[in-house]
Order: sequence, then C-alpha cells, then structure tokens
Amino acid sequence: MSKLLDFAKKIEPKKGTLAHTLYDGFFTFLFSPDEVTHGGTHIKDGMDLKRTMFHVVIALQLCYLFGTYNIGHQHFVAIGEHTSFLEGFYLKLFYGLGKLLPIFIVSNVVGLGIEFYYAWKKGHSIEEGFLVSGALIPLIMPPDIPMWILVLSVAFAVWIGKEAFGGTGMNIWNIALLARVFVFFAYPTTISGDEVWVSGLASTAAGSGAEYGLYHDVCNWLFGLFGAAGFNEAATVVDGFTGATPLALAYQGGWEAVTQVYSEAQMWWGGIPGSIGETSKPLIIVGALFLIATGIASWRVMAGMLLGAVVTGMMLNGWGATPFMEVPWHYHLYMGSFFFAMAFMATDPVTAASTDVGKWIYGFMIGMVGLIVRILNPAYPEGWMLAILFMNTFAPLIDHYVLEANMKKRLKRA
Repeated sequence: MSKLLDFAKKIEPKKGTLAHTLYDGFFTFLFSPDEVTHGGTHIKDGMDLKRTMFHVVIALQLCYLFGTYNIGHQHFVAIGEHTSFLEGFYLKLFYGLGKLLPIFIVSNVVGLGIEFYYAWKKGHSIEEGFLVSGALIPLIMPPDIPMWILVLSVAFAVWIGKEAFGGTGMNIWNIALLARVFVFFAYPTTISGDEVWVSGLASTAAGSGAEYGLYHDVCNWLFGLFGAAGFNEAATVVDGFTGATPLALAYQGGWEAVTQVYSEAQMWWGGIPGSIGETSKPLIIVGALFLIATGIASWRVMAGMLLGAVVTGMMLNGWGATPFMEVPWHYHLYMGSFFFAMAFMATDPVTAASTDVGKWIYGFMIGMVGLIVRILNPAYPEGWMLAILFMNTFAPLIDHYVLEANMKKRLKRA
C-alpha cells in the first residue's frame, strides 16, 4: 500500500490545473485521511465527507440489484414470457442492465463533470456531494427515460440547485429530487401515467410489439454460444396487461382495484411497476437500518415521517369521502415510494432539520403533507417528492424556532 501511495504522489500534476483537480478527486477517493480533525472539536477522527457519503452508496446497492432485475421482470410479464419472478433469470438481469447502466453512467458523467469543472475554477478540491445524488437519481427515474431529458434534469439540479448556492453543503433542496421534479414539470409524460413504468414496449396496449435493439442482438449472440434462449423479437404485449402502478389503480377505484391486479406480497417485495429502485420495501428497510447503525441518517426523521403518515392516513380513513381515502392507512406504506423517500431522501443531512426536536417536526410534516398530496391531488398520486422539497424550504425555520424555544427555557432557569 505504501508503494502505491508513493507512486500516486509521484504522478501528482501541477496544482491549479484541471488535471490536478481530477487527480485530487481520485486520490482522496482511494486513500483515507492520514490525520484527525483539527480545531476545537470534541470528536477527533479521520472520517472524511467522501467516506461518509460512500456509506449511503453502499446502503443503496440492494435497491440497485433488485431494481435491475425488476426492470427485466416487468418487461417479460408484459409480453407474457417468464412470468414467474425467478423464471428467465439471466434474460431479466441482462435486460435490466441494458436499461440501468446508461442511466447511471449519464447521471454521473454529467453531474460529476459539472462538479469537477466548478472545483477547478474555484481552485479547491472536488466536492463529494454528488456521490450520493449520482447514486440516487437513477433509482428514482423510470427505466425508459430519454437520455437527453436525463442530461437536462441532472444539469439543472447541479447548476441551479447546488452550485448557484455555493456547492456541496450549501444547497437548500435535495439535489436528486430536484432532478426528478424538473422532469415531472418540464416533461410530465415521461414520468407519469401508465406507459412509462414498464420498459421496452411500443405501447402497453395488447398486441403492441416489444422494442429490442443492438444491445439485445449482441446478448442473443452471446446466449446462443451457450445454447440458451434469447430475447424474442416477435413478442407482443398480452391481453389484459396494464402498466398502471398500484397508486394509479387506487386513485381510480380504491384498494379493491389494486388487489385485482397486484397481491399484497407483490407490493411488499417489489415485483410491481414503478421507479427503478423504489419498489422492494424489505431491501429499502435493510438500507435504512444500515444508515441508522452507522450514524449516517437520523432515525428521528424516519420515525417522525412514519408517524405523520400513519396519523394522516387514519384521519383520511375516518373522512372516507373517496375510494382512495378509504384505502387502509397501513396499505399506503405498501404502495409507492414511502419507504425509499423516508430512508434516503428525507434524511439528507444538508437539507433536513438539524436539531433533535426539529427532526421530529420535519419528519412528521413530510409524512402528513406527502399523504395529503397523494390522496387529495388528482394530478399527482404520490406526494413524497413535493412534500420533502416543501419541507426542505422550511427546515431552517423549524430549527430557528426550536433553538429560540431552548434559549428561552435556559434564560428562565438563569
């Protein structure tokens, strides 16, 4: 290891150049700090921001694995082939990789490219914040999102959402959600409706053809070397198939409409259409527990958001003015991206409240506002993206009043 370190230091480019900016980013990624925190801090350690962010990336890996496979599974269910979840395993995995890898590469090339440029121009080390955003953005996008729209959304989020405010640690709103909200408002048909959540179809209408390309031809050639079946280019969408998500079905006809298409087990384990990484609840919970155990994410925000959603769901169940309101509150945790938003979005330490009491309030309000948006807004049956961005705006105000209350209590004691 010492020889590798010596070699890395020998090839260090001249400081102030773009080459040195790139070198510094990769050098600090490969090697941990060799000194502890300086100054009047109580805790002395060598954990830098890059490694803190990397813990979040590790927590997302199960979502990546399942999301990759589920892209392929949903595609084959639509064309009536390999409909059992584990049937056609290699076909589903290769199909999902062909969809997810371009999204991941484009997101990170664009986002990190912008961050590298600003680091070079400012003359400081590369900021690590996009390590997490670059891992989150692919998981909250539909599998067939056009690459040019993805480029625009990532550039908007990094430029307007982060660099305009001063870079990593200075942004007001969650960067990954800004990328998604850009797509939602600028190109809504690519991220809403029944057509976008199942990949590789000309349409979800019965008889529509499956869309394969050069990548799938290469895969078929590779599979043929081993005598394995390949992608069926003559496949079409089967009768009775719907690409609607459970949320869309619930809005149209309540819980009964959902259970006519999807079982509770499918919704819990994640074998349903949706954003790439948001469907498997158990795997998301494992990631959440990892973040809590490592001290990266706040359990108070998660618990507050869960409490807010439960209380609001019970209140709307009592109202019961529409079939969607009558959906039992606990089933709202099965549908959509509640757990993903709770574990990986609401807990962003930069944009969330920072005081202990403030975290409870912040999380509770996200749970409440998100469920209200989901049920009462016919144009957007989800809610967590808008709720988190809304509460990002008020997080500093929440902390301000919590601190004011604490200071008043101390003054009274004094």
